Amino acid sequence: MKARHVAPVIAALTILAIDAGRASSQTLASASDTQTRTQAIVASFNKFKHVTKEKHGIRKEKYKKVQSEPVVKANPEDYSGTYEIPDLGFAMHLRVDHSGTVEGDGYEPLMQDPAVRRTFTLKNGKIEGALLTATKVYAGGRTEKLEGVFINRTSFESPTDKGVTTFGLGAVGRSIEVSGLTLDKLFYELKSQ
Repeated sequence: MKARHVAPVIAALTILAIDAGRASSQTLASASDTQTRTQAIVASFNKFKHVTKEKHGIRKEKYKKVQSEPVVKANPEDYSGTYEIPDLGFAMHLRVDHSGTVEGDGYEPLMQDPAVRRTFTLKNGKIEGALLTATKVYAGGRTEKLEGVFINRTSFESPTDKGVTTFGLGAVGRSIEVSGLTLDKLFYELKSQ
């Protein structure tokens, strides 16, 4: 090959290598952002409280520890199922394909009247690792961001308790009021697959 033909080939290979490097660094940054967001959401579901009160010789002790950890499943389809918060009237039905694309629907209580449910569908849903992002689309077209992490949530009632573990979706977002409670995070338990 003549020297004048080598220069364009080297230039083309250099451009390809630079583009591959940019794509790789963007992928690494995206993975880092996903991991950081996942850890922040998981941490918001952890809790620890240990209070001891003594009054008139009677000692009362309250202990509660909740420890959460993200669950990354090898097959994203295994996240499919019905997730509920039965005591508060929330539910989601998730359908996940092998690539992590999520579709679904659900319902939640109306703030003004908790006996009334408003329904939504999920659009643009995606799972990356254990992180779920999607858009809730309500009747009438109003939209709201859904962000959550699939977690194992273990609850301990005493320092010696072995704990009870529940799998579900820990979702964060805007604050809502239900039955006099203001909630900024919700834990949907997996009820059926």
